[in-house]
Amino acid sequence: MASVAAFVVTPSALRTVAPATLVSAPQRAPGQHGAVHLPAAAAAAGAVAGLVGGFKRKAQRKSRAVVSMAARGGESYDALVKDLEELVKTKQCGPILVRLSWHDAGVFSDGKLKGGCPNAVMRFTDAGEGTFGANAGLPDVAVGLLKPISDKYVPDTISHADLWVLAANVAIKVMGGPDIKTRFGRKDAKDSSESVESQVGRLPDGDKGIDHLREIFHPKGFDDKDIVALSGAHTVGKCNLDRSGFDGPWTEEPLKFDNTYFKEMLEKEYKEETTEKGNPQFRSGSGTIMLISDLALLKDPAFKEHVETYAKDQDAYFKDFTKAWIKLQENGVPELRDAL
Repeated sequence: MASVAAFVVTPSALRTVAPATLVSAPQRAPGQHGAVHLPAAAAAAGAVAGLVGGFKRKAQRKSRAVVSMAARGGESYDALVKDLEELVKTKQCGPILVRLSWHDAGVFSDGKLKGGCPNAVMRFTDAGEGTFGANAGLPDVAVGLLKPISDKYVPDTISHADLWVLAANVAIKVMGGPDIKTRFGRKDAKDSSESVESQVGRLPDGDKGIDHLREIFHPKGFDDKDIVALSGAHTVGKCNLDRSGFDGPWTEEPLKFDNTYFKEMLEKEYKEETTEKGNPQFRSGSGTIMLISDLALLKDPAFKEHVETYAKDQDAYFKDFTKAWIKLQENGVPELRDAL
């Protein structure tokens, strides 16, 4: 696969309810009907007042601390998003950040193969996902681009795994795509042993067709509409011969996230060719490409129906892509929260 709304952290209102205080009537000595030891009562009342005051002061300190922590979190988040936006704009690296998140999360499976989750394990290149051919360019180029930001914000503000998700979502928005909500709480892999064993059966191959797409995506919880929507991420980015063995961009504006991928798939004519690496692909007269896995979407009526819908209605595409994309990014992660 080739290729946020900012959260304002607001603490829940903190209410301090003083505990109900029951003061027993002072003890009376025999013959002192109705006599009250006022000094003792006053002392008891003073003690209670001090106790209540202590509760209030403690609650006020706690409230101020919560507000302060929330303010710092909000400021850190806003600064992080700003840094990511600047990175995407200056380095024009949106597509590879989308691909990084896709491949980190895309290994999840709940079929014959089990496990896999977005855990940023590609940081480690001694074994596992950091060495997979399907991930070529991600551990060095994509992770390298994010390094100044990860050095600044990880782990105090965010985990690597959450950063990769957020970076992709910021990139999608900067490139003109939907504003996708990011939730947080992903845990970072400690080393390459937390990788899945193989990319086979987990990540899609560009030189395979309809059956392969369903075999890969259905165990992840995706239906045919989700498959088409996620394939639409090819509207940004390009294939690099030295990484994937394929060569060329899918659209004429590979830094613009829209529904052009679907439009061009239906409108352009593509001729089959073989790349210098020996891989089959299809190229249009304008130089854009499609892979076998792309054009497979036109060969199955269930897939083609969604291609035609998205080509006509970008809003429908953005809506369905957002739903499928969030599912992809959250698969295999049991507990997530709305704020850092």
